[in-house]
Amino acid sequence: MWVDTLLSAVQASVPVPEPTEQALRYDRSDNLLWIVDTLVGLLIPGVILFTGFSARIRSWAERVTHRRSLVVMLYVALFVVLTTLIALPLSFYEEYVRQHAYGLSNQTLGKWVSDTIKGLLVGVVAGSLVALIPYTVLRRSPRRWWLWTWLAALPVLAFVFVISPVVVAPLFNTFGPLEDKQLEAQILAEANRAGIRGSRIFEVNKSVDTKAIDAYVTGFGSSKRIVLYDTIIKKLDSREILFALGHEMGHYVLHHVVIPLFGSWLLIGCSLWAVHRMSGGLIARYHERFGFDRLDDPASLPLLLLLASAISFVLAPLQLAVSRHLEHEADRFGLELTRDNHSAATAFVKLQQENLEIPRPGPIYTFFRASHPSLGERIDFSNSYRPWATGQPLKYGDHFVAE
Repeated sequence: MWVDTLLSAVQASVPVPEPTEQALRYDRSDNLLWIVDTLVGLLIPGVILFTGFSARIRSWAERVTHRRSLVVMLYVALFVVLTTLIALPLSFYEEYVRQHAYGLSNQTLGKWVSDTIKGLLVGVVAGSLVALIPYTVLRRSPRRWWLWTWLAALPVLAFVFVISPVVVAPLFNTFGPLEDKQLEAQILAEANRAGIRGSRIFEVNKSVDTKAIDAYVTGFGSSKRIVLYDTIIKKLDSREILFALGHEMGHYVLHHVVIPLFGSWLLIGCSLWAVHRMSGGLIARYHERFGFDRLDDPASLPLLLLLASAISFVLAPLQLAVSRHLEHEADRFGLELTRDNHSAATAFVKLQQENLEIPRPGPIYTFFRASHPSLGERIDFSNSYRPWATGQPLKYGDHFVAE
């Protein structure tokens, strides 16, 4: 019997489609823009730092107020506005012009401008408040500032994880209950099988911005939520959506929501320690050009960002590898929960086609950029992974509740 089941499964396998010419062009331009973004992200703070313009911004802030905390906040606000304006043409091309050129966007120019202004305001407020932590600690504990800042970063990150999906995300799109009540009942039944009670499912009107399809899990505790783009509801059938949601439920059940929190915290700790070790020598050598001779000077912000960016770039492959592993295990969880290999594979095919993705982008892209396994790998895994067909134990079977 199990031989027949396997033979049937092989016959029903979903092939990995070849990428379209449009997808290949989009991928090539995406890789080029990633390099440009990386260089621009270093060039802008580098120019502001080495020209001494950062010190001039700080001096202007000091003329406005003599309170140190307000100087820091005003400097950061000006820095965020300045860097946003400098990068605005590139952002406009990437987020608006290019997305429309490839048929991936529904966004109006007015919506893009509105979202950009909102993002700038959020960045000004959040950046000004968060910057107070390292610059306050730097003055009081110049030798251990990186440690105390790192410890303080954990509750800040936790707060962001809680508040972002509830307060920040709704600034840009409308979140509401799932309109398809039959689908909602199916999802809730699936959540019960996964051992999740009181699930919160949201539909977001992303079709005003994009034609791409997606779903995600975000937050934790009271802010934990599963979010579906309205585009995924329109373009995937109910069985494909149930697999996609099974994947997202896997993230929750397997505590994948919390792991990125602590991963980000560890990355911050490594970056702060490296900044502490390297910044002294750079300031001693270039203090005349920088216009400051102490790290606790607010004008040192571009230096902090440059060093932190360099460390993050070095550590990114490790962070991405962990992310790919978590995504793979969430795929496994979704397959074991739904046992619907065909729908899982066709969902990934549609994801490839609708989002203009490349099924097998290659090792260099994977190492430096991929937070998920390639869609080719995910389709292959969906076709082949069925331990229940041969009576083998499920890896996550103990998480499931019998109906």
